[in-house]
Amino acid sequence: MKISVKNLQKKLPIKPGKIKELVLNILKCEKKGGSGYINICFTDDALIKKFNAKFRQNDSSTDVLAFDLNDTGKGKILLADIMISTDTAVNNAVKFNTNPEYELMLYVTHGILHILGYGDSDKARKNQMRKKELEYVNR
Repeated sequence: MKISVKNLQKKLPIKPGKIKELVLNILKCEKKGGSGYINICFTDDALIKKFNAKFRQNDSSTDVLAFDLNDTGKGKILLADIMISTDTAVNNAVKFNTNPEYELMLYVTHGILHILGYGDSDKARKNQMRKKELEYVNR
């Protein structure tokens, strides 16, 4: 599995090794080892807002966008782009009394879980995803 971490912002330091370790741990625990390529991009609210408007028809910033690029839908190969806003991480760290690095790890986990098929479109699915997020980030 190839994991690429790209930093397109200057607000927060990014620790690629820690992020890759988290992703590999999630994939191992979810039994999704296989091969593939996951690109994780850290950006600011302005850029993620543009992508959210273009691909989700939502003209606002967000914490994370996850794009499953595997057109087969059933392969062992994972192809994905994940975009994360460090601005939102800083704001939510204050709001939820955490720290920005913790928020970033939550967003990485959230994005990976979306790529693996977890959803948050209703209360039950959202609760399942939150439980998984905390399980992986708090290890």
